[in-house]
Amino acid sequence: MSLLGIVMRSLRQHFLSTCITSCSIALAGGLILSVWTIKDQANDAFVGVHAGFDAVLGARSSKLQLVLNSIFHVEASPGNVAWEDYLDIREHPGISHALPIAVGDNFRGYRLVGTLPELLQNIEHHPGQKYAISSGGRWMDPQRREAVIGFFAAQQLGLKVGDTFHPYHGLLYDEEKQHAETYVVVGLLEPTNSPADRVLWIPLAGLQKMSGHDPQAATDISAVLIKLKQPQSGFRMDMTINKQGNRLTFAWPVDQIMAQLFQKIGWFDKILAMVAYLVAVVAAGGILSGLYNTMEERRRDIAILRALGARRRIIFGTILLESTVIALVGAGFSFAIYAMIFEGASGIIRHQTGVVIHPWQWHASMLWTPLSMILLGALAGCIPALKAYHTPVAENLTPIS
Repeated sequence: MSLLGIVMRSLRQHFLSTCITSCSIALAGGLILSVWTIKDQANDAFVGVHAGFDAVLGARSSKLQLVLNSIFHVEASPGNVAWEDYLDIREHPGISHALPIAVGDNFRGYRLVGTLPELLQNIEHHPGQKYAISSGGRWMDPQRREAVIGFFAAQQLGLKVGDTFHPYHGLLYDEEKQHAETYVVVGLLEPTNSPADRVLWIPLAGLQKMSGHDPQAATDISAVLIKLKQPQSGFRMDMTINKQGNRLTFAWPVDQIMAQLFQKIGWFDKILAMVAYLVAVVAAGGILSGLYNTMEERRRDIAILRALGARRRIIFGTILLESTVIALVGAGFSFAIYAMIFEGASGIIRHQTGVVIHPWQWHASMLWTPLSMILLGALAGCIPALKAYHTPVAENLTPIS
């Protein structure tokens, strides 16, 4: 019988323990893959998403809260900005675009954002990519109660061109807080893989003057999204608004602010990685224990193989190959575990932020993780392989009484 045949027969004989150990390897590999790929992809996606703007101007608050609320459409608005402040910042010589937004309402949990049509028609959400309306739709009229729906929000809400809806007050859906106004869906955005996909866009004035809102703040806005002509303008505005003023916050640059967020929560990734590594060690221990404990019942088989001419290194290689095959099977199934974890995580990330991450985008861990699992399995088989190597032939060929 060939070396591989001997190994396969042994795996069949110990099928249950082989499956359990391979599953442990698969779980460890899937966890490690998920930790590294989700962390790096999410970091790249969030740092790379800025909706075409370099900075955000808002009420006095933390820069992170301002960016999360204005760019990613999560978190609560830190406060209002007077219309006069928007007019002043719009005239700044270092600014190429300054567009106001207003938030505070939702439709079945999806946020409404009031803005000027220019934000959707003229701004690139990614370099070289502008927002586009799906066939059969058009841009909203700023003077009417019309809405353009983000791709993901339209899918989840089942909205299409021609549908109508009533907004609800607040950022959390409460069916008792319905506004009287009716909005007509006039367009659906093509997918952008950005936070804009989960937003219902309406005219700025529509949200400002919604029934039930404070009439004294009818001209106030939540923030101003800013695109600079050159980076030096950001330094000057940061000095003027943040360091010398005490009324407004200038959140700039957006990508660095998001990078700081991931630096703050980096400890969580380390904990997940530590758990994955511990599972891998336990799985390797399972291989070692399983093979070592079967050595006693294999002593006679090994002695017979030796008597038939098998060299010690062949016996050693057989046990080592068996442990490697167990690890190889587990490493293969680790991608199935990874796919399930990634699918769940990416769904949550997209639902909460609109940011899309892709499970099969190449990452170095897709190579080194399965190779490491296979190597770990091979190393775990060394001790039982050594025991098989030193099995005495004469003692174990004695007839069994």
